[in-house]
Amino acid sequence: MDKSAIRRHMALGVAVLTASGLLSLAGPGTGTAEAAALCAGRQVRTLPFSTGSVQIYKKRGYVCAVTIRKRQGARTYMSVSVRAARARPAVDKGRFTHHAGPVTVHVGHRCVLVKGTVGSGSVSSGWILC
Repeated sequence: MDKSAIRRHMALGVAVLTASGLLSLAGPGTGTAEAAALCAGRQVRTLPFSTGSVQIYKKRGYVCAVTIRKRQGARTYMSVSVRAARARPAVDKGRFTHHAGPVTVHVGHRCVLVKGTVGSGSVSSGWILC
């Protein structure tokens, strides 16, 4: 490896450690701060529902979404998906304690459909950001 490749790997490692440190400091009830640490860009929407919310961010033709659980607890089924018009959705799903995602998709100038689930609660945005 040359010196520039080593520097890039070190910078990536520092960025990952910084983001994980921010997440550990965030604690419960700071879903927006946590989502901002996970997704790049500016927040464009929040989709609240009974058991959580989906935070949506946009930057340079990309949309990023994270589903945040309202109350931390035992692992429960959670999911987040982002689908650009005329494309397959990008999905993160599983049993998590606090959040699902982030999921990032290149949308360009197309509409997007964002969905999120925490346990028995869910939300769907309909086609947005057109």
